[in-house]
Amino acid sequence: MKRILITGGAGFIGSHLCERLLNEGNEVISVDNYFTGAKSNIVHLLDNPYFELIRHDVTMPFFIEVDEIYNMACPASPIHYQYNAIKTIKTSVMGVINILGLAKRIKAKILQASTSEVYGDPKIHPQPETYWGNVNPIGPRSCYDEGKRCAESLFVNYNEQNNVRIKIARIFNTYGPRMHPNDGRVVSNFIVQALNGKDITIYGDGSQTRSFQYVDDLVNGVIKLMETPDSITWPINIGNPDEFSIKELADKVIEITGSKSKITFEPLPADDPTQRKPDISKAKEILKWEPKIKLEEGLLKTIEYFKKTLSL
Repeated sequence: MKRILITGGAGFIGSHLCERLLNEGNEVISVDNYFTGAKSNIVHLLDNPYFELIRHDVTMPFFIEVDEIYNMACPASPIHYQYNAIKTIKTSVMGVINILGLAKRIKAKILQASTSEVYGDPKIHPQPETYWGNVNPIGPRSCYDEGKRCAESLFVNYNEQNNVRIKIARIFNTYGPRMHPNDGRVVSNFIVQALNGKDITIYGDGSQTRSFQYVDDLVNGVIKLMETPDSITWPINIGNPDEFSIKELADKVIEITGSKSKITFEPLPADDPTQRKPDISKAKEILKWEPKIKLEEGLLKTIEYFKKTLSL
């Protein structure tokens, strides 16, 4: 049994990680300030004597004794991370400095939930980990993109200067149960609009692409990454290389829900990436990992969750 700290443990991805690590026989401590996380995501875990819940903001120092840390704390949808851009940057910089300082003191292994957003609007397709990205440092998304890029730099420097054992997961678009219904991301947007019989809103002409991975596949990937030897310190893409246009996703959601929704088009937001697809050859080689759940199967599970959540 390991003692594992998960920052952002009440969030969409963090709650699935808490659940999985508890099921594997570990003691799990969730730290969350509930900005985008919700107690409802982890209420079913509260009866487990090996689960602990702490309300705390990672931008403030934190002291605890654990074996491993998964740093998942940071709003990940544009609506939420742009709501308070300074706070978003603080979470990715000051928060990361605090959590890395903790890992250094207690000699814990630590994993950073980085993001495909470090690649910005990529000029290389698909995106390998060696690609430096194409990010606007002063654009509306920069609080998140540049915050996460800085966090990766901090992780690498803490490893080189202080021998902190680090892992960096570059996470691509992830969906599944416990997504926030109003988080502004396409999967949840389309499902909620379709279930409510409203028009489905596509920003841009719908030709832009994304690669969607189901949350269970992601959790498998980050746990496998955490288990790799200490010599593995470089970032690793964790995503599903199956690429779909936004229009294809909208059509699929309408088909599965049986909705009468029509598709409407709005202007594309500034700096919105036109293509996004991970090169996962490193994950296959080093982690022996690749996603298993196809889009249709994952959408069925996610739609069932939203039907219950929206009481439809």
